[in-house]
Amino acid sequence: MPKIEPGMEAMLDAYLFESSALLEQLDEILLKTESAGTFTEEDINEIFRIMHTVKGSSAMMGFESLQHLAHKGEDMFFLIRENHIQDTSFVYDLVFRMSDLFKAEIDLLQSDDYNPTDFSDIIKELEHGADMLSGKTPADGDAETHSAEGDAGFANSASLSSREGSVTLKVIFEHGVEMENLRSFLLLDRIREETEVFDYFPQNIETDSTTASYIAENGFEVIFKAEDRQDVEKMLETALNIESFEFIEGESPSAAPVSMSKEVVHEAPKVSEPVKTAVKKEIPAPAAVPVPPAAAAANNNIGVGGKQSIISVNLAKLDQLHDIVGEIITTESMVISNPELDGLQLESFHKAARELRKLTDELQDTVMSIRMVPLSGSFSKMNRIVRDMKKALNKDVDLIIEGETTEVDKSIVDNLNDPLMHLVRNCMDHGIENNVEDRLLNGKPAKASIKLAAVNASGEVIITISDDGKGIDPEKILDKAERLGLLMKPRSDYSEREAQNLITMPGFSTNEEVTEYSGRGVGMDVVKQNIEKCGGTVLVESKLGIGTTFIIKIPLTLAIIEGMEIEVGGTVFTIPISMIKQSFKVTNDQIIRDTQRGEMIMIRGSCYPIMRLHERFNIVSEVTEFENGILLLVETENKSVCLFSDKLIGEQQVVVKPFPPYFSRYNIKAAGLSGCTIMGDGSIALIIDVANLIEN
Repeated sequence: MPKIEPGMEAMLDAYLFESSALLEQLDEILLKTESAGTFTEEDINEIFRIMHTVKGSSAMMGFESLQHLAHKGEDMFFLIRENHIQDTSFVYDLVFRMSDLFKAEIDLLQSDDYNPTDFSDIIKELEHGADMLSGKTPADGDAETHSAEGDAGFANSASLSSREGSVTLKVIFEHGVEMENLRSFLLLDRIREETEVFDYFPQNIETDSTTASYIAENGFEVIFKAEDRQDVEKMLETALNIESFEFIEGESPSAAPVSMSKEVVHEAPKVSEPVKTAVKKEIPAPAAVPVPPAAAAANNNIGVGGKQSIISVNLAKLDQLHDIVGEIITTESMVISNPELDGLQLESFHKAARELRKLTDELQDTVMSIRMVPLSGSFSKMNRIVRDMKKALNKDVDLIIEGETTEVDKSIVDNLNDPLMHLVRNCMDHGIENNVEDRLLNGKPAKASIKLAAVNASGEVIITISDDGKGIDPEKILDKAERLGLLMKPRSDYSEREAQNLITMPGFSTNEEVTEYSGRGVGMDVVKQNIEKCGGTVLVESKLGIGTTFIIKIPLTLAIIEGMEIEVGGTVFTIPISMIKQSFKVTNDQIIRDTQRGEMIMIRGSCYPIMRLHERFNIVSEVTEFENGILLLVETENKSVCLFSDKLIGEQQVVVKPFPPYFSRYNIKAAGLSGCTIMGDGSIALIIDVANLIEN
């Protein structure tokens, strides 16, 4: 971790989170404006605010390299805003690169052996970009450049102080708060949100730490539009660490240029008679922190004296709370199902147990809802990938996003980012045709499209990534698989879908050339593994000449599920209720026996195969006749099967526990088991993975 000022350690997590969120917001605005072909005034102001906030936060944390990088980016947008520049096409690539470097540095900040990165190359490019925006020649670019907000389009503070319709604000900070220059910088940022700032003094507060001692002794002055005085005053009433403030009409006492150096700080002369008496503030003074956009918006809505309604919580604490709720559910089950209670008439106990179950259900739902986050964060990142690849591959492609408000567990979202990125890159690189002529010949529009969609369906989320490109040739896949010796059965026995899904096997690729971005099939096994870590599945569907669709099915959450407990030969299994379509008793004369497909049963005009679980898991059971057991119709990925078990025990909310790591050598998941849970009597119940049970 980086070395930071004592007492600032607690702010590091907030800085990392807020800076990452702001940079993602910056990318979204840039993508929108690049597509529109112009910056609106609102876009420029928002970008300028983002860069200003990131710069100020970095300065407060002492990350000078990041502060300097953000400052150069801010300079460019200051010039665009002030000069109303329209030709900004070259700006996008430059700022995207700056954003990527900033994000990479934020990742490095979380490592144990952090060393600041040298951004001199990108800073030179940003300075050159600023010169181009300002119309300077290369020779002019070598001259000394001033701070964007420092110059603000006028020669010196003396000429500004006499501007008509202005008023001077003088702020005195509380004694001993320290870092007065950075506090002034953050205060200046808030004042800019209320009004137009003409000038301020001292200058260079975000870069020159020696200004802190001057501000501590003489205060900080800001000259702004007099007509916005009431709005600024209201803002100051809620600001932190301010001892007093006053408004001065007429010429600022510090109008004349003042030299600031480490040795000498010129004392400001005494102020003239103020129009408003200094206001003493009786607000406690906690450590100042950069105000995040969300918090700022919340504060604007609640008004003075209100309470903040949204807070950021460390995910580790949510994980801990989630685990505790899981243990409570397990313990509740152990208490209520205690065998010592069998046969006892305990009406009051059972009434209390029902109330306890109701409360634990509400507690679980609440904790789950806290952890649920929309997929919009992951989906929006794909815009940037498509944008970069469009330029690199010279392909005209639209990214269509649907269902981005669909929510899933935070831990699942974190595992989805890489698979989504890989699949979108595959669609861009090898799904979409290289030549527009090929598309037109096939009756397709010249502009290709990639669709990223999510939908909630019966306890799971279905995400589809589809393109309208050239599709996957099953014969080509079978040829390659045959050469590699990957076929598990005769080639003629493979259906079209089975052939297409061979691309998820390790190292498989139909591409003869490895490209910079992807190769359809290269890394697809990693995609499949990451999805399976989430308890999900990935399926490939493609039509040659029409397009390809990747279907990802993931559970809403991983840790606690509603399950149906069944018994097979004395062993208890749990099946997720979302997978069960029906349970029923049958007689032997209802069973259809086929020499090739085995035992089947007809249900409402459809024929389903029967899987005897005692045979599947090699369990000795006395229940072998269908009249004595029960069938459960389960369905996943459009595949259905009837599972035969001894009996149903009942519905139970269970906490999913993973198998110990040393079990991984046995590939238990492929056998159709996804984990286990602790029963009320302390015994272990195995959780059936219906998808793998049917697949294998």
